[in-house]
Amino acid sequence: MDLDVTWHHGWPSAKHDPAPEIQVHQADARTYILRQNRSVNFEAPFMYLLIGRHTALLIDTGATPEAEYFPLREVVDGLVPHGHRLIVAHSHGHGDHVAADEQFTGRGRTTIVGKGQPEVAEYYGFTDWPHTPRELDLGGRVVDVIPSPGHHASAVTFYDRRTGALLTGDTVYPGRLYVQDWDAFAATIDRLVAWSDAHEVSHVLGCHIEMSIEDGQDYPRGWNYTPYERALPMTVEDLRDVQAAVAEAGGAPGIHKHAAFHLWYKVDG
Repeated sequence: MDLDVTWHHGWPSAKHDPAPEIQVHQADARTYILRQNRSVNFEAPFMYLLIGRHTALLIDTGATPEAEYFPLREVVDGLVPHGHRLIVAHSHGHGDHVAADEQFTGRGRTTIVGKGQPEVAEYYGFTDWPHTPRELDLGGRVVDVIPSPGHHASAVTFYDRRTGALLTGDTVYPGRLYVQDWDAFAATIDRLVAWSDAHEVSHVLGCHIEMSIEDGQDYPRGWNYTPYERALPMTVEDLRDVQAAVAEAGGAPGIHKHAAFHLWYKVDG
């Protein structure tokens, strides 16, 4: 999987940004990584499109609902092979990952997975949430769906067996890891480390970049221009570092800073 890409990081004047609203990177013949332009929305979330023989899986729909500002449906339609079924899923239910869902309403052969934990559990067939992962077969391409609450009650992690990529949403990425439920988050990180011990993980890929290449420095929330970003891919060793950081913090409120990520728990603002 080719991850050698320079991601657009916004523009000094968002109004005059010449880059497209969505940057598309083809990581391999059937895998696309999309990023919303930071000039459109400062969250600049990443989205993933995995294509099997008969079904495509779109993970997340970004932070802007209006197609005129954020033409996600148009871009996805240009990438999904004709006749394929499309599943519009989410890493979790926060607004910057589900905003453009309605762009896919009425699209033929398309399923939009609900945003809440009950809808997520029902769609994937979780009967013992958050313990046992489920499989999603895209046709010659199986994706494991791993319950990952802690940042958000409905969060899941996707493991793509084809590429070995572990798609961790907002649970693990180079940035501010906002913890909603500490015990659930700690259990999720343990679960993901155990999964990585048992499976070959090539990359850990989240949904944001909020850290600069200077160790331990993050960009303030709301910035539309963030030059010198860290690379998107993280590693299993980074995942272990998050596990160690969680154990060290022990659920204490505050901002727990580390070189590649910050843990935020019960912090105002």
